[in-house]
Amino acid sequence: MTRLLQTLGLIWLALCTALAAAEPAGTERIESTEQWGMHEIALKGPADGNPFTEVQLSARFSNGKQTLDVDGFYDGEGVYRVRFMPPHAGRWTWVTHSNRWPLTNKQGAFTATPPRPGNHGPVGVRHQHHFGYADGTPYKPVGTTMYSWAHRGDAMEAQTLKALAAAPFNKVRMLVFPQTAGIERHPPMFWPFASRSGTPPSDPDYTRFNPAFFRHLEQRVGQLRELGIEADLILLHPYDDKRAWGLDTMTREQDERYVRYLVARLAAYRNVWWSLANEFDFVRTKTDADWRHLGELLQRIDPYGHLRSIHNGKRLYNQTEDWITHVSLQHGMAAAEASRAVLFREAWRKPVVFDELKYEGRHDRRWAQLTGRQMVHAFWATTIAGSYGGHSEFIPDADGLIWLAQGVALRGESPPRLAFLKQILDAAPAEGIDPIDTFEDLTIAGQPGRYYLVYFGQQAPSEWAPKLYLTGLRDGQRFKAEIIDTWAMTVTPVKEALQFRPQGRYDFVASTPIKLPGKPGIALRLTALDTPAGLGARPAQDD
Repeated sequence: MTRLLQTLGLIWLALCTALAAAEPAGTERIESTEQWGMHEIALKGPADGNPFTEVQLSARFSNGKQTLDVDGFYDGEGVYRVRFMPPHAGRWTWVTHSNRWPLTNKQGAFTATPPRPGNHGPVGVRHQHHFGYADGTPYKPVGTTMYSWAHRGDAMEAQTLKALAAAPFNKVRMLVFPQTAGIERHPPMFWPFASRSGTPPSDPDYTRFNPAFFRHLEQRVGQLRELGIEADLILLHPYDDKRAWGLDTMTREQDERYVRYLVARLAAYRNVWWSLANEFDFVRTKTDADWRHLGELLQRIDPYGHLRSIHNGKRLYNQTEDWITHVSLQHGMAAAEASRAVLFREAWRKPVVFDELKYEGRHDRRWAQLTGRQMVHAFWATTIAGSYGGHSEFIPDADGLIWLAQGVALRGESPPRLAFLKQILDAAPAEGIDPIDTFEDLTIAGQPGRYYLVYFGQQAPSEWAPKLYLTGLRDGQRFKAEIIDTWAMTVTPVKEALQFRPQGRYDFVASTPIKLPGKPGIALRLTALDTPAGLGARPAQDD
């Protein structure tokens, strides 16, 4: 009898444990999601009427210290989803809210586990002019542009991903909406909106999204994430080219609905950036007030505060507006010299990315006629200006494919040299590379007293008399010097260390000149070897 009672007791205990662990009816239970990964709630709901406009869904997530409200979206065939990117590890609970009974007051919980290797979280602004991941890892962008690569079909898109896996680029600028260039030979598989007449893209119904289009886009963004590449998504553009698609002439209400749907679907991808428009000033149907309205909407509804920008054509946008996190700039002349590029950084006090500093290519238009050497020089010039460059190519293959529009394959001379530059950037101090003396000398950047890059650009000196601006330096401080050939991709150590002494009001100098190759594209890297004990840093002087 005793053994029977013990057995019954064990059965009862197991049953009580199972009942206690059971989730409430109708909840979604996923045991764990990594921090900065994606937790998704899928619910069945009404499919009648127009779910895109008639049904509202959101969920409130909380870990006891932080609460985030996240919008859901309709994914077709009666399925609704809410996606959440947990910003912290630990236990999170959630509850849904909706104007439809089948979707409201659903509850659940999950555990956010520590991030896996390679997952550093979303990128944000660091040290005012630079970037970093959420876990504190520095992020130094070396980006490229491939406008329509995600609209070219699975075969070509797979080739592009393969090319990116071997390329130096850690950011890709890409259009959400298709553009007209190349569609005759490579028509998009999907269109963002349903068609009232049943034949997309004609007669678009801006109240009904095409979930298949956005699923395909999400797939590509996710694949970039797995490659460690940020997806700089361009929401709007002027490249319908009078095809009457209407994607560049939507009303404010239609723009808002689109932006809300896109954020609901994609904000939980940690590698997303928002670029409100490419060449905003060529979209003739919108005013600066319209752009500001959409930018502030993005700022307000994105639970995670992903990076936000707007890209110019000929006219510069007011980059001081609060919703803009960093400057995305088209300006070939400014990127040609550090002394020009630095002015934008100084004026706007935000990170500056020359996403379009002209392109390497053989176009009949001057925005894509850079040689590989000119492209590499522009990247180094923007680096010395404390900013960042952006690459693309217009070099057609036998079938007319170009990287700028389709991706597929890199053919230019600059990408290997940009990979070399990326190695230099990754080895630089975590705070980034900043101009040292913007008043007098824009050939030197780095971190005062610790690290310097000296870039001679198009000059071809045969030697350099070492001279540095005084900030951060100590009398007698020694530096290791290395000669960098930015085109040949070589780093040659200088045998003797440099020892710097104060000279005059502003400078520190070393007595031994450094012999240089006497050709363009040469840089020097100086790395501090010691900090002599008992010698204080000499303060900067007013000019």
